[in-house]
Amino acid sequence: MTQDSSGLSTPTKLLLLGSLYLAQGLPYGFFTQALPVVLRELGTSLGDIGLASLLALPWALKFLWAPIVDRTGHRRTWILALQAAATALALLLALANPTGHAGLRVMLAAVLLTNLVAATQDIATDGLAVTLLRREERGLGNGIQVGGYRVGMILGGGLLLVLFDQAGWTVTFVTMAALIAVSSVPLLRLPSIGGPGERSEGDTAASDTAPPDDAEPPAAALHQSNPWSWVRRPGALAWTAVLIAFKAGDYLAGTMLRPFLVDLGLSKTDIGVLLGTGGFVAGLVGAIVGGVLLARTGRIRGLVLFGVLQASGVAAYAFIVVTGATGALLWGAVIYEHFVGGLATAALFTAMMDASRPERAGTDYTVQASIVVFASGAASALSGLVAEAIGYSALFVLGATLALAGPALAALPRFTHITRADTTEVSP
Repeated sequence: MTQDSSGLSTPTKLLLLGSLYLAQGLPYGFFTQALPVVLRELGTSLGDIGLASLLALPWALKFLWAPIVDRTGHRRTWILALQAAATALALLLALANPTGHAGLRVMLAAVLLTNLVAATQDIATDGLAVTLLRREERGLGNGIQVGGYRVGMILGGGLLLVLFDQAGWTVTFVTMAALIAVSSVPLLRLPSIGGPGERSEGDTAASDTAPPDDAEPPAAALHQSNPWSWVRRPGALAWTAVLIAFKAGDYLAGTMLRPFLVDLGLSKTDIGVLLGTGGFVAGLVGAIVGGVLLARTGRIRGLVLFGVLQASGVAAYAFIVVTGATGALLWGAVIYEHFVGGLATAALFTAMMDASRPERAGTDYTVQASIVVFASGAASALSGLVAEAIGYSALFVLGATLALAGPALAALPRFTHITRADTTEVSP
């Protein structure tokens, strides 16, 4: 069983990363599944439901504090502390009363705080993933990353949403706290890994040209820890266009899927089983399959192919709206869209790792992730207003059309130059 300089075998690394991303998916899955449903049941307009997605703003702004996480202490310490904070937050929420508008305000505040904790943990976890995974491990590693996150969303958006509907608020959040705590066990059992400045064995280009961290003058270290140093890399701005376009159409349409299902007459339990279980299981399988297939298709070809399939998945929802189909056809559309979405996400995340300098892994990856979140968040915030203006069917068609922009740009070599293995430069 192969090991590298980290002392960890490939299966151990995959288990570790899977558990960490699962922990992030748990609360996010619950809030993204439950919040739109609860708001719609309270009579909230589609426009306001769309604007509620702005509570995910910490995910878009996390690049501002990414250098602090990237260069201070060990990633293991950061992750364990933030896991503990997420567990404590869930336990505090178990004591709250969610009924009425006061309870709704508590939930909205909890969404914001949870996103802040999870987004900060994501910085450390992404940096750890880039440094631990060799280049040849990244396809499967990102499949496991997306898969672990989706397992968390299955538990949070499926199991916990059903539990919320059947057993209430307190039991739901005590269960969430327990699941987050359990997901910390693999990291607790490992030695201190993921210190600042660690490099991945598989990325020799950047590490051979950049000076060691302990040899950097203070001014150079401060300059390189600036998140905008990634933007100045050759090819970064062109790649940014792909990042903006790749998920925007998907989120423009997907944000309104849950309100549409409520308007269709489905209960929270129905939605939890359909999306939180059926959909996310399909997404989990898609992410793992996508990670495996990237080794055969190649990074960029997979990004283009899976991006086109992602657009076709969004279009499937327009078919459901037009035909009024329910039952097996609705299940088929949800499973297909989540499966191809998993393929596309695994390909995008793998390319983002390739575009990150190993010695600045957390910051570089976080800047790219923030760009994706800004674009998808803006699309989500506008989705309700667009749905009210043109209707669900036209919204899903528009989302599918916009989703084609990402793979179209990725098919042009100048837009993906920064992700290629032979891209070398001295870190600015």
